[in-house]
Amino acid sequence: MTEDSDGRPTTPAAGAAPDLAPGPGDLPTEATAAPSAGVRLGASFAKVWTASTLSNLADGVLKIAVPLVAVQYTQSPILIAGIGFAMSLPWLVFALPFGAVVDRVDRRRAMLLANSARLVVAGLVAAAVWGGLGNIWLLYAAALVCGVAEVLYDTSAQSILPQVVDRSALTKANSRLYLGELTANQFVGPPVGGFLVAAGAALALGAPAALWAFAVAALAWVPGSFRVERAATRTTLSADIKEGLTYLVHHRVLRTLAAMTGLSNFTSSAAFAVFVLYAVGPSSPMGLTEAGYGALSTTSAIGSVVGSLFAAQAVAALGRAWSLGIGVVTFTLMIGVPAITPNAWAIGATWVLAGAGVAIWNVIAVSLRQQITPDRMLGRLNSCYRLLAWGTMPLGAAAGGVLAELFGLRATFAVCAVISALTALGLFVATDRAMDEAEAAAREPEPAT
Repeated sequence: MTEDSDGRPTTPAAGAAPDLAPGPGDLPTEATAAPSAGVRLGASFAKVWTASTLSNLADGVLKIAVPLVAVQYTQSPILIAGIGFAMSLPWLVFALPFGAVVDRVDRRRAMLLANSARLVVAGLVAAAVWGGLGNIWLLYAAALVCGVAEVLYDTSAQSILPQVVDRSALTKANSRLYLGELTANQFVGPPVGGFLVAAGAALALGAPAALWAFAVAALAWVPGSFRVERAATRTTLSADIKEGLTYLVHHRVLRTLAAMTGLSNFTSSAAFAVFVLYAVGPSSPMGLTEAGYGALSTTSAIGSVVGSLFAAQAVAALGRAWSLGIGVVTFTLMIGVPAITPNAWAIGATWVLAGAGVAIWNVIAVSLRQQITPDRMLGRLNSCYRLLAWGTMPLGAAAGGVLAELFGLRATFAVCAVISALTALGLFVATDRAMDEAEAAAREPEPAT
């Protein structure tokens, strides 16, 4: 599954899975989660939450609007899948250097810069489309630039949270963040995006720019500095990147979760990069309108909201490993059911289940990373993790376009579902005992350097 904020898997609307990671996107055990229940999160968290929710609403509108606008310019599966490739390629190229940068700069200012860039690009593209200058290549360029800004924003946003709230409140804070993000990105954004495209392509592309402007305003009011204290010894950017990679590679639980997420995101990107061709238009198997497609995409958001609200209870009742297993099963169903039937009700029902499973996965995975990773290298760890977890997305999008072109859409969904099911093998490594031991080890003081 792909991650969003932490690594929550991405949704069908976005063309990826959650951050099983997915992000898009680590729950502590019952003993770890319990202390956060009565902790106040504070005014700074409220502003970060507002900025995050507005940013994700913009993402939700744009990631529905861009494919729907793209099909007005081409019906080629490869060209349509290329939009998803362009959006996700920056994770493969920029994840590592941006992670090192985030550990060197003020993380709030990095988030402000990223959202400012996105609002400018979205505004310019909307103006071009309104003026009759829109084409598929302009959408490619916009997707690529917004993807670069997304890498910087998401890496900073995941890394800043332990500086905004106490570590004992991370589970509560992540649950609140995911609830807001998933509601905006998957529940509100997709239908709004679908209706806006029906009203006008320029309007659908311009609305996210306004939302990012409000997000910048909210984040600008967060007081304080969010630059991490570093050792007096100067290091190079490449040395910082190597340290983050080494930490992840040698951490058995984190590298396993990253690999599982990467495989899930590969399959979801492959399947949903071309899903719009399966769903939209009178000649498509599902025969949905643009507004109907947006409404279908909200079904995963319904499940995501439920999963975010009850993630802690699920972990307390089942343990983290079994809760992660729910994510694997439901995510595989989400990808595979369209291979069996084009019935919108059946597909929507599986997306509800998958939304819940992905939300639980993301809360567990993100909280775990934040709990066991030192603050000084959290940006690098998050970026290295996402390189494995999200770097597969452009490869998946490209593979999905080729598979659909050669073998058809249903065959693409079936192949991706089989591959997705293989991620369950990782649960033999990411056990409850292994995660508990990783948290215990992280509580030991770091050796002096």
